Amino acid sequence: MPDSDPIIRIQVNGNFQEAKLHLPLLTFLADQNLNPRLIAIEYNGEILHRQFWPQTRLAEGDRLEIVTIVGGG
Repeated sequence: MPDSDPIIRIQVNGNFQEAKLHLPLLTFLADQNLNPRLIAIEYNGEILHRQFWPQTRLAEGDRLEIVTIVGGG
């Protein structure tokens, strides 16, 4: 049976990417090999608090800015 989820375009750090409609944000992050413990996300112009990540699903035109936290001293 073919995959019936439509493909959408989202913007990630200024670059357009394709993703499945309603793909869970946490799945998208895993697909990008990003560790959720080491990033912060701005979602459509607003900081997306970590408590909302599990229920956030991607939609056409979403804009994500993903910042990686880097340790150092």
